[in-house]
Amino acid sequence: MTSDDNTTVSRISISLPPALLEELDHMVASQGYGSRSQAIGDMVNYQLAEHKRKLGNDIMAGTITLLYDRSTRGLQKKLADIQFQHIDEVISSLHVHLTHNQMMEVLLIQGHAHKLQAIANEVTTLRGVLSGRLQLLAAIIPQIHVPAEDQ
Repeated sequence: MTSDDNTTVSRISISLPPALLEELDHMVASQGYGSRSQAIGDMVNYQLAEHKRKLGNDIMAGTITLLYDRSTRGLQKKLADIQFQHIDEVISSLHVHLTHNQMMEVLLIQGHAHKLQAIANEVTTLRGVLSGRLQLLAAIIPQIHVPAEDQ
């Protein structure tokens, strides 16, 4: 069996209770998936990325999304300093003014999962950060430069 991108795929069979299958079909329809297989494939990919993140040794790409109060004294400088301290992992950042005092910032990151988790912990626990979320993918971005430890 092949998928749309001409790569080989394997067919598996799963058994689900009727209520769970009904919920799956509802999700497939409401989120616009082309098939149950596509939806289940997305779920498996997400769970594999979470598993790799917890192991901590794989290089992964992802984002840290922050919502913070920009009026908190020194917060923006601390965020900029942390990004500079982790320049090998922080690829890019984008910030957006949501309201007079609230900002959303998204950091594009790549590196060992345990290091990315540590960076996320560092920024999300700063005073003035209202919420933060780390999202990692089992993918990597082509390197722009070689980290010092790999030279």
